[in-house]
Amino acid sequence: MIGQWQLRAAFAVRLSEMYGREVPAYTTLVDVSREVNEDVLHARGADAERLGSIGRVTAERHGAIRVGTPRELRQVARVFGALGMHPVGFYDLRDAAASAVPVVSTAFRPVDGEELARNPFRVFTSLLTPADPRFFDADLRARLEAFLAARELFPPEVLALADRATADRGLPADDAERFLQLAVNAFELSAEPVDRAWYRTLEKVSAVAADIGGVRSTHVNHLTPRVLDIDELYRRMTDRGIEMIDTIQGPPAWKGPDVLLRQTSFRALAEPRAMRTEDGGVVSGALRVRFGEVEARGIALTRAGRALYDELLGRVDEQAARQPAAARDDIARAVWERHLPGSEEELAAQGLAYFTYRLADDRPRDGRTPPTGVSELVRQGWVRAEPVVYEDFLPRSAAGIFQSNLSGEGTRDNDRQGTAYDADWLSGAIGREVLDPFALYEQQQNGSLAQVARALGLTDPVR
Repeated sequence: MIGQWQLRAAFAVRLSEMYGREVPAYTTLVDVSREVNEDVLHARGADAERLGSIGRVTAERHGAIRVGTPRELRQVARVFGALGMHPVGFYDLRDAAASAVPVVSTAFRPVDGEELARNPFRVFTSLLTPADPRFFDADLRARLEAFLAARELFPPEVLALADRATADRGLPADDAERFLQLAVNAFELSAEPVDRAWYRTLEKVSAVAADIGGVRSTHVNHLTPRVLDIDELYRRMTDRGIEMIDTIQGPPAWKGPDVLLRQTSFRALAEPRAMRTEDGGVVSGALRVRFGEVEARGIALTRAGRALYDELLGRVDEQAARQPAAARDDIARAVWERHLPGSEEELAAQGLAYFTYRLADDRPRDGRTPPTGVSELVRQGWVRAEPVVYEDFLPRSAAGIFQSNLSGEGTRDNDRQGTAYDADWLSGAIGREVLDPFALYEQQQNGSLAQVARALGLTDPVR
């Protein structure tokens, strides 16, 4: 049997190879990321692996796909379920960017700590929202929904194999090979001609809507390696003549601990596509829909930490509006250094970030009774705190990446009331629960504290 984590690892490798053939600049991005990681490891030693081993970081990828209907999203969930991946987090990108991005999203990923360590592959998956009248009037919505209902993204065979892999937690070797072939093929860029008039109709609303609903298949929009120094990566890619987007999304570079997620990308490339004209002929055209993203991951913040992060973003926005000549990164760095704790110890003490805890191997056994407070256990050397890696995404950053790679702003009628979507709605659409990432991090932290309490013989829980 080929286990689910092995299927996941093999799928990630094959998808990366396929995408590299289709988008050669992606291979350059992976190569430069590897170079940067090796240099950081050489310069910083063990500290470079504070948020994951170099083996994990080098192999780590996340992908992004877009689908049009709840039915398609349920099928995606079956394919990724075969790989041991679950929907985590709800992201509403519709109001997270100035441009028209009419999607709500989740991320399929492993949730168990051991599974993440084996292979943390994740796929950010966006669902089009034709029911939102700010983007689609009644006539266009009806035409779009009819178009989407008539297409088939995944052959029945791959879905049947996916269901078997989920039920049996793996597949026999021959079936595993067949599943991987079919699954990777489902995310390749199709050579089928694109209906030019229909695509342009949707593109007037949103380039994202056209990419989802203007074609008869889905495809990988980007694959993302992980890098240990994203600012250096940005410089090296630019030096190689590859056009990057204007900014690095997420927290600024600063002297304190890395938190949450920083992302950037090279700009979407004009790729040749066959276009079907109104008279039925086929001509050569080009579309800009795929790009190369890269990420640097930091420490997962608690609900309180995330609230502080959002508050600081608001302060940066206000100051940037008042000082248009100032560099936004400089403003953000000053705000961060003024308001965010500058060490892991302070983040933990203030309950702003998640950590796991383990007994210290080098503390002398002096017969003293250990304290029950986690801060004192750390301060007195009883336990060591290890940061929990942020495994998820930021809606504003994701929308910023999308926006930076759009061919136009699109249109949105802000006088109309938007359709309400939330995690419960998305759970119903997928047919399985969209998990709360905060709850997953809390379970990870609390589980480690329970182990510490047992090991120290404490009757009261460690808090």
